[in-house]
Formats: sequence, C-alpha cells, structure tokens
Amino acid sequence: VQLQASGGGLVQAGGSLRLSCAASGRSFSRYVVGWFRQAPGKDREFVAAIWRSGATYYADSKKGRFTISRDNAKSTVYLQMNSLEPEDTAVYYCAADQSIIISSMTSSQYYVYWGQGTLVTVSS
Repeated sequence: VQLQASGGGLVQAGGSLRLSCAASGRSFSRYVVGWFRQAPGKDREFVAAIWRSGATYYADSKKGRFTISRDNAKSTVYLQMNSLEPEDTAVYYCAADQSIIISSMTSSQYYVYWGQGTLVTVSS
C-alpha cells in the first residue's frame, strides 16, 4: 500500500487542521493506521492510531484535542487537530500495517508502510 499525507500548513495557536492520509492499493480496511510526528531535533512520537474495527487510541497528551477517523470507502484516514499549540509544530506522518498488534502500535518500528509527511506549523 502507498500512503499520501496531506493537509498540513501554518495555523495560529488555538486553530485547527485536518490531516488526511490517502492510501492506494487493496484491502485498506485490513490495515491499522497510525499518525506519528517529528519535531526538529526530537524523536518521532506516536500521536494516534485507528484499528480495523474503528477503535481508536491516542497518546495521552493528545486526548481531547485530536481525533482520528477512517473512511474505508475512500481509503483515507483523517486526523482532526483542534486547539493547536506551538508545541504541536512538527512533520506529521501516517503509517500503516496489517500485522501490528495493540502492544506495538505506539512504536514506529512496527509499521511497514509510511507516507511522506506533511508539515504542521503552529504560530504563537
């Protein structure tokens, strides 16, 4: 599967953005899809993931502000980000895998397929 992330941009603190991760290939519904982000000089960190069933998981600091969803008919996963803060500035990546297990979903190393990343800049 190939992934294409989009929707990044420049937004003021307190604003919102919706990122999209469009997948090509078959059987998208079989994939677990995660969002990660990497700020300059920092390690890539887990943001959220959505399971085949639609169950969602979030990094603790993102709960309540970020919402991950999927539209299997469009082979697309979304990340709605509200109340953005300057600390949310990063390149956001989507990733997918068919075989990942719940205990591994926060670790980027277990995702096989990656999108190219989309830059989110939050100004203060």
